[in-house]
Amino acid sequence: MTAHAPRSIDEYLRQLRAALEGQDPALIQDALYDAEEYLRAEVAAHPGKSEADVLELIASTYGAPEEVASAYRDTEAKVKAALKTPVPAAATSTSGWKRFFGVYLDPRSYTSLFYMLLTLATGIVYFTIVVTGLSLSFGFAILIIGVPFFLAFIGVTRVIALGEGRLIEAISGERMPRRPVHPGPAAGWWKRIGEMLADVRTWTTLAYLVLMLPLGIVYFTVAVTGLAVSAAFIGTLATLFGYYAGWIDFDLNDHIFMHNGQPWAPHHPFLGALFLAVLGVVLLTLLLHLARGVVRMHARLAKAMLVVPGA
Repeated sequence: MTAHAPRSIDEYLRQLRAALEGQDPALIQDALYDAEEYLRAEVAAHPGKSEADVLELIASTYGAPEEVASAYRDTEAKVKAALKTPVPAAATSTSGWKRFFGVYLDPRSYTSLFYMLLTLATGIVYFTIVVTGLSLSFGFAILIIGVPFFLAFIGVTRVIALGEGRLIEAISGERMPRRPVHPGPAAGWWKRIGEMLADVRTWTTLAYLVLMLPLGIVYFTVAVTGLAVSAAFIGTLATLFGYYAGWIDFDLNDHIFMHNGQPWAPHHPFLGALFLAVLGVVLLTLLLHLARGVVRMHARLAKAMLVVPGA
């Protein structure tokens, strides 16, 4: 090993974090979890050796921190290229109309709208879990089951946060962690509680899960209102056509429309319905643009609150 070779797991992780500096925090969190999980498993498998001896033993198999960091950067670039959603041609068009209506060709428009509708249900579930978990944790604090219950509750919230992150990544494309933060070496319950209470991610995760309820109400209301108004406006034209279908005849000889035996021409109800239908299409298009923008901003908020700062 070189003079700068790590002599402990903590030192190895510090060097790996430094080697990944500037990369996506979610990538750094995944790399640190994988490295710590592997290294601690190897140390546990060699109880008669020190951490330095084990690190020296596996140096040629797992690699130095710089080598591991390089491998993660290369893999991340390949995965991003493979999973990148094709950009519709309309999105890059120089025509404003094509870019405006090109939103219908973007699959993320529909997944984003679906997420806005889904957040009301997930927000209620998350809020209920956090409020119930905190209440029971305080209630059980004086009992012997209080400590394990609190640890289990925080563990559940972290699993939920990990699942929420994966959902957001699938919908928005924003890179989120695929592995949780490693719990570290085995420690007593009181030490583990102290670490959780001191970990800012514990509180930002709880805050995010609680915040999902008011955000979910806003997202759901905007999505449902936009869909309902757009559908109602677009439906006025179909309703008017249905109304006139039973009353208007077409004179094959004169090639004119007849209504009750008299020539018929469009008048203000038809023009009004046509205007509302066009307005409904515009509103629906704006709603899809809004959904994409909202989910992009929400993904950044989730990343700031759920991913370890600086990993």
